[in-house]
Amino acid sequence: MIRVLLVLLAGTVLSAFSNAETQINLHLERSSPGDLEVSGELEGLPSGATRYLRYDELLRLPQETYSVTDDTNFHGKTQIGGVALTALAHLLGQQSDSTLVVAICYDQYRTNYPIDYLAAHHPLLILTINGQTRDHWPPSESGGPLGPYLISHPFFKPAFKVLSHEDEPQIPYGVTRIEFRRESEVFGKLRPKGEWPADSPVQQGYVIARQDCFRCHNMGVEGGTMAGRSWLQLAARAIDDSSRFRQTIRKPSSLTPGAKMPDHADYDDATLDALTAYFRTFLIGRRSK
Repeated sequence: MIRVLLVLLAGTVLSAFSNAETQINLHLERSSPGDLEVSGELEGLPSGATRYLRYDELLRLPQETYSVTDDTNFHGKTQIGGVALTALAHLLGQQSDSTLVVAICYDQYRTNYPIDYLAAHHPLLILTINGQTRDHWPPSESGGPLGPYLISHPFFKPAFKVLSHEDEPQIPYGVTRIEFRRESEVFGKLRPKGEWPADSPVQQGYVIARQDCFRCHNMGVEGGTMAGRSWLQLAARAIDDSSRFRQTIRKPSSLTPGAKMPDHADYDDATLDALTAYFRTFLIGRRSK
């Protein structure tokens, strides 16, 4: 059973979560740029309050270590060490109805880990690479830092496939913030307008967009903002210029040289139809088809 304590140290209020073996402190103030921000639905804290975890304290938590060969953030076989996101949620007292872990990066890329993904893939918050602390980590493929934190898996095997979209590894680097959220609250904003059968193109498009598009495109305050284009802007493009919408997904660099968005050349017409149908639901009745 997790206990919640309030501790006063040198004028700073900390939330200290502990069980029989481990204690972890949530600091009220940031001590360095490399502190991990945490927020969300955590026991004993106001909803949405931000606290900070220090890297040296995270290193003292029980670690899991794996050798990975399928993470594109690394070159070749790499040893990773860190704390499972589910273990971190448990240590921090995540409430039972908060089933979504959200990782936010310094470039506003955002990755969502629903409960089924956590169970299938066991993602880890990485603290060491090849036994080295982050001061010795290599740069990312883009040339920026891999840290302050990144997320990987012991091994990734796709857990589902919808049309041409296969379950993708969620392996962000440059993670600065972790949120423990209610899945219904975050994904509820993405559910298509109207009633649609589970096997309809609209519902299939929803499943794909939720995992893929939501990392870089926002719906209000939820979702990534790296792309600088909102969910409703995507919906407008799907209605007003569906051919450009489809080509942007399939090969964005053909329309915008140097586009950061990856190609989806493997998406067939049925997959693009599903995404188009899904996004159109957000403006049905307000815009012409």
